[in-house]
Amino acid sequence: MKQIVKSMMVALMMIATCTVAFAQPQGKKQRMSREQLAEVQAHHIAEQLAFSDDVTAKFVSVFCQQQQEIWALAPRLGRMAAATDEEQIQQRFDRSEKILAIRKKYYKEYSQFLTQAQIKRVYEIERQTMKRFAKKAKRQAQKRQNR
Repeated sequence: MKQIVKSMMVALMMIATCTVAFAQPQGKKQRMSREQLAEVQAHHIAEQLAFSDDVTAKFVSVFCQQQQEIWALAPRLGRMAAATDEEQIQQRFDRSEKILAIRKKYYKEYSQFLTQAQIKRVYEIERQTMKRFAKKAKRQAQKRQNR
């Protein structure tokens, strides 16, 4: 009799535990905003290069400012759809020139508190990260197409 009662108690505890576990939200993970993602990326780069705390703070601030300026140049879908092929190509050239100007501007800022080798490594890590993001986005797009 005691054995049956113990078994029943264990079964009830398992059911209660499972119910509580499945009551937790199972939704998708919350996506990070662009700003949060840039900050995480900047901290990752700073960690990879073993910056001191004050250099990390400067770097994160400058890196996030640079990203904000680059994002402001993003092509607007309405303009791109209405433009002819020639206009789209010209807009791409203009955007590339503006991005280059921004990169030169922030290179000068980085030069004030980073060595040239560190700046080079920052650009390498940033490029690797962007490739990884692009590859992940491509896989997700293929996954959506296959549904």
